[in-house]
Amino acid sequence: RYQIHTGLQHSIIRPTQPNCLPLDNVTLPQKLKEVGYSTHMVGKWHLGFYRRECMPTQRGFDTFFGSLLGSGDYYTHFKCDSPGICGYDLYENDNAAWDHDNGIYSTQMYTQKVQQILASHNPRKPIFLYIAYQAVHSPLQAPGRYFEHYRSINNINRRRYAAMLACLDEAIHNVTLALKKYGYYDNSIIIYSSDNGGQPMAGGSNWPLRGSKGTYWEGGIRAVGFVHSPLLKNKGSVCKELVHITDWFPTLITLAEGQIDEDIQLDGYDIWETISEGRRSPRVDILHNIDPIYTKAKNGSWAAGYGIWNTAIQSAIRVNHWKLLTGNPGYSDWVPPQAFSNAGPNRWHNERVSWSAGKTVWLFNITADPYERVDLSARYPEVVKQLLRRLSQFNKTAVPVRYPPKDPRSNPKLNGGVWGPWFKEDEKKKKSDKSKGANKQKKTKTKTKKKAN
Repeated sequence: RYQIHTGLQHSIIRPTQPNCLPLDNVTLPQKLKEVGYSTHMVGKWHLGFYRRECMPTQRGFDTFFGSLLGSGDYYTHFKCDSPGICGYDLYENDNAAWDHDNGIYSTQMYTQKVQQILASHNPRKPIFLYIAYQAVHSPLQAPGRYFEHYRSINNINRRRYAAMLACLDEAIHNVTLALKKYGYYDNSIIIYSSDNGGQPMAGGSNWPLRGSKGTYWEGGIRAVGFVHSPLLKNKGSVCKELVHITDWFPTLITLAEGQIDEDIQLDGYDIWETISEGRRSPRVDILHNIDPIYTKAKNGSWAAGYGIWNTAIQSAIRVNHWKLLTGNPGYSDWVPPQAFSNAGPNRWHNERVSWSAGKTVWLFNITADPYERVDLSARYPEVVKQLLRRLSQFNKTAVPVRYPPKDPRSNPKLNGGVWGPWFKEDEKKKKSDKSKGANKQKKTKTKTKKKAN
């Protein structure tokens, strides 16, 4: 589902927010369990944990080993959200994995866990293994030996990033060896994918694409990946069709011969024939996002959007070759590779374009101009209107944004020094303090709360 259909269309889930992927969203591992798959998750969750029901083990995974937050220290697994609000964030299933806290770099620790899971499972029985490595997210940390090949890179952030990536490459190699060793490899589908573009301020590079992580420019949203499987009909081919992350859900459930409920409104398509046989993608458009809370563009207006759309709102949509952005698009520079400079991106602002000042609508032909250098909005007003109408249609189906304020009860100090569920225990305490009459009222309230969640 698109973000506008889960309520998570604004920013990320913060550690202190009482928020998670709404419980009525059925997950991929839940659907795979229905058809006999063992389901395991290793790595970064970042879908919320404020109550027990939000935890990975409650959302379809038989086992979980990893972190609940979006980032943290690779060695200590410790994370501060703000001064004084700090905690440990390494879990085995539903409990803090203190016994694993022995200074192992997370990329290597997660790989060891994957090897253990593969060694102890029967390869003749179906398994779904979701590995979400922490690398190459900040903070930029890597074991010393991986720096050896990158001494020629002067920019320290880029050097660290390269070292982290070398370690990640080795991890993927070791996972692949384990798949072979334990008898899975010849009947597996390996999907390798990223979640967003790079952050040039932290070693990443999207050159020659425009923008960075956190923006809707191609540098922020275009990610490469590959699928490796003996089930692929066309091997060694490159797919340039429209494919979106929402497509994995129906694609993998269909491959696993699972059932997709007809009443679930999915935004994804089964793209297996597109990947495997080179067929045209069933997808003609991608709603990158509509974020009604993001800082409004000062010059945006309904007039600029032809009365169809308020261009102050941050949004982006792709329809066939066309891509439209409205509102405040975020960091929009082209940042050349910084391998040989410590000056950082500021050095390269000769690439900066000033004509975007005051603009709130952009139109690009992404097939002809993937670098988003030639804005066509003035030349093709009819195309702009067509895409604005599509945006408006999508917006009618949007659910309200879920972005609750911080909850002081989330402080790890109140939870044994660990980031973890804090919501339910508090409710129990309140219940025990109240009379039975009040208790009945509380129960009805709790029921309605659950529905809202």
